[in-house]
Amino acid sequence: MAEFTPRVFSGIQPSGGLTLGNYLGALKRFADVQDAGVETIYCMVDLHAITVWQDPTALTRATRELCAGFIASGIDPEKSILFNQSQVPAHAQLAWIFNCVARMGWMQRMTQWKDKAGKNTQNASLGLFAYPALMAADILVYHATHVPVGEDQKQHLELTRDIAIKFNNDFGVDFFPETEPVIEGAATRVMSLRDGTKKMSKSDPSDMSRINLTDDADTIAQKIRKARTDAEPLPGDLDGLTARPEARNLVNIYAGLADMSAQQVLNAHGGQQFSAFKPALADLAVDRLSPISAEMSRLMQEPAEIDAILARGAERANTIAAPILKRTYEIVGMVGA
Repeated sequence: MAEFTPRVFSGIQPSGGLTLGNYLGALKRFADVQDAGVETIYCMVDLHAITVWQDPTALTRATRELCAGFIASGIDPEKSILFNQSQVPAHAQLAWIFNCVARMGWMQRMTQWKDKAGKNTQNASLGLFAYPALMAADILVYHATHVPVGEDQKQHLELTRDIAIKFNNDFGVDFFPETEPVIEGAATRVMSLRDGTKKMSKSDPSDMSRINLTDDADTIAQKIRKARTDAEPLPGDLDGLTARPEARNLVNIYAGLADMSAQQVLNAHGGQQFSAFKPALADLAVDRLSPISAEMSRLMQEPAEIDAILARGAERANTIAAPILKRTYEIVGMVGA
């Protein structure tokens, strides 16, 4: 097996409206990994965003806001490579090669394709169908060895591994790594504040269901105070959260914000009513999230600063991606590569 430089890649779609779920499930983890001594590459995947129609003005703003969210959450664009996907053409170029490696049956099995296309698959974009091949290219054009992902993206990463294996087998090479998923943390999947069985989502019609990273301190505290709970006190152990999705969600949020395990939270707060636990959680959330909101607001007043950061990141990303794409073309047999 070839030896690959340890390298982390991950991306988020700039489709507007970062939430607490994005922070705990992705951005906070990205910042933590950044200081772990491995190369980190973080991307605003705007090519993925347009697999469903986007208003161009809104996409521009959402891309800048996402970049602001990365930086405000602790991503240092000097330590990590931070850029938007469309500025590094190798992503789309490698995706075409992978479109020719991947099989139709593989794509049809993707649960996100089924969920997003629904019953009207004939009206969905070809890009939405081929989305996983582009995701594989995003990762493998940097020979990324690890990808922090949520459970809902694990199937796509498994497909990335399948594409890498098939490419290597088809061409008799050991060129692309079999990238490993990194799924960890107490709050990698943050649930709605109104329904603990549903994922926190920016598309939920109720703004009270989520904490937005642009919310001010009063709004954050109010949403937590009004979060749905049950009448029972917090238990002393994790088994006591079974069949209590709202209670489990708030405990997990506290754990994620405080860098504790869920059991440690229960050790400290077990036996408390929510009338006592919610104010403690609200104070913690305001302490952690208000500085992020303030810095995002500042950065969004300086779009030229954001654009310059993204341009520098794209240059650095291209330095890694270009030779990997060139070698891929040579392996495939492209003349002039």
